[in-house]
Amino acid sequence: MDFSTLNWLAIVVATVLTFVIGAIWYGPLFGKPWMKEMGFTEEDLKDANMAMIYGTAFVLELIMTINLALFIGDSTSIMKGLAVALHMGLGFIALAMAVNALFSRTTIRLWFINAFYFVVCFLLNSTILVLWK
Repeated sequence: MDFSTLNWLAIVVATVLTFVIGAIWYGPLFGKPWMKEMGFTEEDLKDANMAMIYGTAFVLELIMTINLALFIGDSTSIMKGLAVALHMGLGFIALAMAVNALFSRTTIRLWFINAFYFVVCFLLNSTILVLWK
């Protein structure tokens, strides 16, 4: 792992993009179905410590983006970057979340909303990481 070869600006931009995607994904696209599947009301969400949630989520998503950049490596091919992202997103994240969904007995709809958010983010982030090499 050679952290000196990473484009830190691209990593930060990709991480911020993850938040933009999240605002759209858990807002107008799937916000209401996600709240229904989670059993949340608007009032429930107002009581959350959003600074802690968003701050911790940013750090975790930054680490995921760094990890993605390390897996992509020196690739200058968009297709290779997308393949790595798809394998990580579907092959690791979505399947691991599916196992958790099975044992926690959540719906396939909730699994789809949560898992494919990361698949989409990884695909877009890999594009940024490859283009900004």
